[in-house]
Amino acid sequence: MSLSATSSFNATSVSAPSGLAPPPSGSPAVSLDKALRIARAKAYPEQMWWLIASFIAFIAICQAFSWFCMKLSSRSPSQSKKPADAEVGDSRSAASRRFSWRHFPSALINLYRVVAFRWTLEIGQSYTLNVAEVFVTCGYIVALFTWEFVNTTNAEDVKFDPQYWTNRAGVLAASQFPLVTALGTKNNVIAYITGISYDKLNYIHRMTARVVFVLLWVHGGGKVGICFPAVWEEWFVRVGLTALTAFTILILVSLRPIRAQVYELFYFTHFIMVLIILLGGYFHANMFHQGTYIWPSFLIWGLDRAIRFARVIYYNHLYFGFTSKSDRLDASVELLSPHFVRLHIHRPPHFSWTPGQTAFLAMPSVSGMPLEMHPFTIASVDSHYQLAGVKTPAIGDIEKKFSDALDVAPYWKELVFLINVREGFTKRLAGIAENGKKVKVLIDGPYGFSPNLDHDDTVVLIAGGSGVSFTLSTFLGVLSHVQIKKSICRKLVFIWTIRDATHIEWVSKALTKALEFAPSEVEIAIRIYVTAHNSDVDALRQVKSWGEDDSIHSSDGTAVGRCRPPSLLNFSAVQVMQGRPDLRALLHEEVAASSGGRLSVTVCGSQGIARICRKALRVPVSTALHGGPSVVLHVESFGYA
Repeated sequence: MSLSATSSFNATSVSAPSGLAPPPSGSPAVSLDKALRIARAKAYPEQMWWLIASFIAFIAICQAFSWFCMKLSSRSPSQSKKPADAEVGDSRSAASRRFSWRHFPSALINLYRVVAFRWTLEIGQSYTLNVAEVFVTCGYIVALFTWEFVNTTNAEDVKFDPQYWTNRAGVLAASQFPLVTALGTKNNVIAYITGISYDKLNYIHRMTARVVFVLLWVHGGGKVGICFPAVWEEWFVRVGLTALTAFTILILVSLRPIRAQVYELFYFTHFIMVLIILLGGYFHANMFHQGTYIWPSFLIWGLDRAIRFARVIYYNHLYFGFTSKSDRLDASVELLSPHFVRLHIHRPPHFSWTPGQTAFLAMPSVSGMPLEMHPFTIASVDSHYQLAGVKTPAIGDIEKKFSDALDVAPYWKELVFLINVREGFTKRLAGIAENGKKVKVLIDGPYGFSPNLDHDDTVVLIAGGSGVSFTLSTFLGVLSHVQIKKSICRKLVFIWTIRDATHIEWVSKALTKALEFAPSEVEIAIRIYVTAHNSDVDALRQVKSWGEDDSIHSSDGTAVGRCRPPSLLNFSAVQVMQGRPDLRALLHEEVAASSGGRLSVTVCGSQGIARICRKALRVPVSTALHGGPSVVLHVESFGYA
């Protein structure tokens, strides 16, 4: 069916739509209008869904093609180059580059990455949309409103007849409810099809919900001007208005400032309002035989909740055994600083994860409401990623030697979380850590997709503050894969920006062990930048004894030494500097030093850090045409889901 607007209609020249009997001879024009409205209200939502399904399939095909090309072009570890000499490597690689048209495919891919993901629309200081997100947003809005207002000229040649577009707005909006619901679930079928993590699809979830919200107000507002006083007494109208009011409240509390400041309010308001929206929407739409668009949302939401509930029971079943062993599962909590907490949990049976994944944690004694769960990045890696030489003690040893075991062994075996203290839940958790108590934790996960760095010659990891949770686990995972010959990485750069020099202690022992047992074939550079002006970086090199005055509070009843271990700084690969890093210069340096192959940059930090990295990696096409590296950027920004 053509989407071009119908120029005119009349009772004699317009045939009945396909599938409908032509109106009887002499029937009034309104019968033809009604037939057209019914046919289009049925056809247009289906056409919209064909477009959405085709786009999802296209993304899935592109992801599969990208994976195939990466596998095809990757080199085996034995064929990879050794790191160039530190003094002459950069100049040699830059000087040896020559223009060649055989690099054109790589240059074209780099150009696509730059345009789609590194050119951005910046709104304020904390809101950034890349071109890909802008394209999807605009495309969805244009498609939905094209089907909303196309062919709305009635049989009497009156354009934009409200009888056409008001009802159609409601049907189109109802047809999008399953999509909005699916995009908001944690066990997201769209994520598995496209390979895009659920947390990145969360933007699309919010965008589609807001577009549908506008479309519903077009539907409701149009009806107010046509027939509202006459139908107010109808129960289904009141139910529809109740659902629309609930939708309005949900849109308001889902705005980023409110969502970030009072997340718990958003969390529970979201749950209640969505229930009202779906129930009210179903009963309202079902009066017009359109309820079939909405009831699948209940199935999608119910399936997601059932899977999450089953995971919680499966991974935490020892808690429900009411045995003495359940006390060992309680999480140890440390107050690392007034702004950060470290949570350490013995790994539940059968729980496995990959570097960079997240887990949802429920703490009944901390949460404001039952069943409240919060997502946190896992800072440790599974035992499958344990480096040869790193020993993981038994549970009894961990209890006897808490300070050493907590800092080292669990990063390869247990679940460790570095949590930024804000308001509400995390602030109450910090209070428990300060009082030296333990907490019961129920785990759901893991969620998200880890970036595949096995085929990257150079890997750069950049973190700000607690973003080290993501980059530390990725760092350990890359070293493990290099050791077992699964990764071709030959240069690994770890950049971490912190406020205070004492924050190095959070991960110093884990990094020390990683450097001690790291494979010799990979060149490692760890650069730590301390931004606070009152931090004495030179003091880190002084050896201090363990003392009670320098202790931090641990919920297992012991005092964990807070000395500044010099062992990490004894490695030549480690540099600690004062001030903020010049990320633009550092990334340009790595691009210039890479002679072909793949260079990946993984960022986990504030929007400011992400913006700088995106701008720095807008690599010109000429770089790739002259044999420069294929540059890939992964961004994990802070923020609430």
